[in-house]
Amino acid sequence: MASMPELLAPCGSFDGMKAAVYAGADAVYFGGRSFSARMNAHNFTDEEAARGIAFCHENGVRAYAALNTQIYDRDLEKAAAFAAFLVQAGVDALIISDIGLAKIIHEAMPALALHASTQMAGHNAGAASFLAELGFCRMVCARELSFENVKALCEKSGIDIEMFVHGALCVSQSGGCLMSSIVGGRSGNRGECAQPCRLPYNGGHPLSLKDLCLAGHVTELLASGVKSLKIEGRMKSPAYVEGVVSIYRRLLDEKRNASDKEQKTLRALFSREGFTDSYFTGCPGASMLGVRQDADKQKTATAAPLAKRQSRKKPPLDIPPRGPVQLAPYRRREEAARPIRQRTARFYDPSVLPDTDFFAIQFVPLDLWNGQRRANGVLLPPVVPETDMAAFRRALARVKDAGVQHVIVSNIGQISLCREMGFCLHMDYRFNVYNDPAASFYEQYGDVMLSPELTLPRMRDIKGNKAAIVYGRLPLMTIERPMKETLLRDRRGVRFPLIKEGGRTLLLNSVPLYMADRAKELKQAGLWNQHFVFTTETKQEVLDVIERYKNLTPPADGSMTRIKR
Repeated sequence: MASMPELLAPCGSFDGMKAAVYAGADAVYFGGRSFSARMNAHNFTDEEAARGIAFCHENGVRAYAALNTQIYDRDLEKAAAFAAFLVQAGVDALIISDIGLAKIIHEAMPALALHASTQMAGHNAGAASFLAELGFCRMVCARELSFENVKALCEKSGIDIEMFVHGALCVSQSGGCLMSSIVGGRSGNRGECAQPCRLPYNGGHPLSLKDLCLAGHVTELLASGVKSLKIEGRMKSPAYVEGVVSIYRRLLDEKRNASDKEQKTLRALFSREGFTDSYFTGCPGASMLGVRQDADKQKTATAAPLAKRQSRKKPPLDIPPRGPVQLAPYRRREEAARPIRQRTARFYDPSVLPDTDFFAIQFVPLDLWNGQRRANGVLLPPVVPETDMAAFRRALARVKDAGVQHVIVSNIGQISLCREMGFCLHMDYRFNVYNDPAASFYEQYGDVMLSPELTLPRMRDIKGNKAAIVYGRLPLMTIERPMKETLLRDRRGVRFPLIKEGGRTLLLNSVPLYMADRAKELKQAGLWNQHFVFTTETKQEVLDVIERYKNLTPPADGSMTRIKR
């Protein structure tokens, strides 16, 4: 008989932690004042973190700390030192999204449990296996998976799978949203998301999703093999935490789905015009959309918090004392003796492929490749759930047999398979490489494309065979929900194109990145390997871009963006 999954609760403050523990959580997760994906929560000081971990253990509850933002090189020592402090305080696991930080921590503390954040976009068994080799013992899977895909993932994964069952949903694939950063200067990958998805577009709210609620699917969750059921809500009140956790505790203990009354209570605690379970049921659509209405706020204001209860009398956890952790000094690599010097490009529309030697490799999406003579590479889709892996393998074998050698790898779950098949790998910007240890790690598989969120000086800090996007409309979101729109217009009239990729929707920036006249600065930053992104351009516009970059031509007008200096 399958074991009961862990009930994992959010804590944005010490009061929230007490609420979670008293309501029956098996484990809690919290963040410090730095390196947390919820930087706008109250979060925990170092003293509060140590006190909170001890409180949890006294009540038989495990405590996990979230260090789940991307880390700049200059912050790595501080982040690693904070991790060491948490380990000495007795933390049971760290939730990590930055592969460079994970590498440093695992080398210094190999026995420490590492959980891969949903920001790492793991959604298939290949991703889980890859993470296991890096020292991770758990993967928080992508929130967009259906029950069938969750079950298949759990059956084939070599590590524990954790999944979100309640709380706010991002419309973009986790870890793949650049909109808040590129448009508003506040990086979601750095814990500073300004939630542009909640704003109106085209006179409505086509990017604002209702909150997730799987309280009506508890029996399926119990049958799925998931090891941990996670509630989102570090920004929410202790009363919310207590109310939601207590209901899920009761449902798990009684092995049943929520009643109408319990669903109503959950909606009163917090909702956006109700809840959605559309990803889990495999039916994503417009019914998922919702905003926080005045009626929702009034229900929350009048929802009576459940009476504070004493601990459920779980036996205290016996955590042996941990001595000081020795961290090796962080040393940056020297610059590569022979960095890759080439231009590459991706074309979301194969009909605009130019006949040119300006690009060493021209990539088209895997699902649109049809033997195009000028395409010597394919762009892999960012999402390939477990139930689609057989078809994905066949598609890769078809292009490999036809002589295609190069692939842009978009997810950690694709690395091992593509290496086994003998492809030359190019790691996409979706890997969110922010620092030199991350770049060094991924370089063993192929050349590395840096995050578009980095400034030129931060790109210069990263050594090795690095690439960067130097032209194109940056993809700001990868959206699972089917969308009929081809353009979104915000309140100021700014227009964001939408295109298709691998059966999903890409939301593009309103203006292209343009660096033709900044060739000297690119070279000073070590960006010899330059990547171009063609999305909405016509064939003539593609040829015009090539000529401008050949001639280092300044932009004709101001309708563009830059890599920041």
